[in-house]
Amino acid sequence: MQSRPAARAGSLTGARVGTFLARQGILIAFVLFMIGFTIANDRFLQPDNILGVIRSSAILGVMALGVTFVVISGNLDLSVGSLMSFSTIVVLDLHDKIGPALAIPAMFAMTLAIGAVIGFLVGYLRLNSLIVTLGMLSAIHGLTLTWSGGQNMDIADKGETWFAVFGQGEAMGIPVPILIFALLAALLGIVLAKTPFGRKVYAVGGNGTAATFSGIRRARVVFSCYLVSAFCVATAGLIQASRSMGSQNTVGQGMELEVLAAVILGGASLMGGSGTIFKTVIGVLILGFIQNGLLLIGLEFYVQYVVTWIIIILAVWLDVAAKRGRLLSPVA
Repeated sequence: MQSRPAARAGSLTGARVGTFLARQGILIAFVLFMIGFTIANDRFLQPDNILGVIRSSAILGVMALGVTFVVISGNLDLSVGSLMSFSTIVVLDLHDKIGPALAIPAMFAMTLAIGAVIGFLVGYLRLNSLIVTLGMLSAIHGLTLTWSGGQNMDIADKGETWFAVFGQGEAMGIPVPILIFALLAALLGIVLAKTPFGRKVYAVGGNGTAATFSGIRRARVVFSCYLVSAFCVATAGLIQASRSMGSQNTVGQGMELEVLAAVILGGASLMGGSGTIFKTVIGVLILGFIQNGLLLIGLEFYVQYVVTWIIIILAVWLDVAAKRGRLLSPVA
């Protein structure tokens, strides 16, 4: 019969293992995925493939940076996919009408205006962010179809414009989309970690009532987070438009789930109050490398949707487990 001290020690060890898995389970799973993909296909870790994965993940990553602010503040943004479609279509359409020098700031202004509407509804009117952004997803999609007349957009003279630099250019041998992603991540990382605004975002997401009694203007912080998200979406739309020099009006459809998956994978809690830009970047890369690995081993692209769903469920489970300090519910 096992002694009481031995049983207590075993229980303590099990709790520590459970806590470790809850906090680091995603990284462990990622390492196992990487090892498996490397064994299955020797192209997986080649430099050109790694650079290609990071480049293709840049658009998703830029969007995820902004959504990180929203999630840390204790809210959600499910409109980013439709908003990216809108920004892409708008900048492509205006490119041939008023030129890229004016089309780019005009697109950013319109995208930020939509973000301001969402921020006002969630921040100042205190409406549920899930309902608001889910409704805006459909509304923005309708606005995009109305703007484009249901047609795809293409730049008329692709060879006579400098617009392609944002999506196709290189600087010092590094693709411009990666540079934009890295610079924006560094800037927003500093804002979130080192500025009073960043501390207010954490405070509002951690305990909005306490933050309000501490003198923090919760509505203004939430409003600003949605502006940051809209700015990042506009940047992603610019990269997408520049990369393809044309686009379907549904180019961002479904990306909101991938963005949310990347943010959660990075450790941002759906309950608000925790997360970092650096970990979001890691989450984006995890998602990108897993999707790339699935393609290299011969699985069809639509399998990615199933894997993304599994990753979201796993990440949410681990997030909740990390909060309570164990993988399974005490009731279970």
